[in-house]
Amino acid sequence: MSGLWVPAPAKINLFLNITGRRADGYHELQTAFQLLSFGDLLHIAPATHHQITLLGDDCDIEVEQNLVYRAAQALREQAINDKRGRHIGGVDIQIHKRLPAGGGVGGGSSDAASTLLALNTLWHTAYTLTELAQLGLSLGADVPVFIGGRSCWAEGVGEKIQPMPLQKGVFLVIKPPCHVATAEIFSDPRLTRNHSPITIPRFLEQGAPNVCEDVVKNLYPEVAEALNWLSEFSPAQLTGTGACVFAHFPDVQTAQQVLAQRPDGCDGFIAAAMDKSTAHQMLGLS
Repeated sequence: MSGLWVPAPAKINLFLNITGRRADGYHELQTAFQLLSFGDLLHIAPATHHQITLLGDDCDIEVEQNLVYRAAQALREQAINDKRGRHIGGVDIQIHKRLPAGGGVGGGSSDAASTLLALNTLWHTAYTLTELAQLGLSLGADVPVFIGGRSCWAEGVGEKIQPMPLQKGVFLVIKPPCHVATAEIFSDPRLTRNHSPITIPRFLEQGAPNVCEDVVKNLYPEVAEALNWLSEFSPAQLTGTGACVFAHFPDVQTAQQVLAQRPDGCDGFIAAAMDKSTAHQMLGLS
């Protein structure tokens, strides 16, 4: 089958800070996105029909609500309006899911970003990464991070991005048996929304917490239990506003030993820290 195989890498948030709430209801954030070597995999192929069809593991929701479909449709409509590209037609998109939904590791956003990057190549639309990021922001606040393809510092609602090398080494990510909805966490009255801003030098020197962690632990005891268990081996933290927790390890072998002991009902994966997205590497993007 012709087409492109494109990775959709995971991310973890090395910290998450909320400094305010905007008039439109969105929160002003600070975070550091660490890209990982593990993720979903997409196969995107031109088709003789004129539709966008989805196949695979992430097709149990309505197609129109799927971020991959929405990304492909948005790029096609934009390119047609701009009279850009060649061979803008139907595509078959196969989704191989490995990242958990509601885990805070960016699965849906990364899938959408990889779709935009791959179709920009297949359809010869020649949008810049900045233009694709602007389009991606309409799909989700984390999509521009994956379009940019670098581990980075982010502010605003996540759209103000400054690429920067972050932590090296290996991460173990554990997914307890629950699904955490971002909207539920951000609407919780116990969430503090006016923390003082953190500077990059302070973060690099001292680290910083995830200010949503206590709210998530109170709502989901499974997350609290996973954090307590993983912290027995290495300092553990929540990523984003999802269910997944992570810890840094010196090597793959040590992380594998810990993963083998994970509590019943928990899933997990091991991944290397990446400065550059595996999708960008595969597509030859700078």
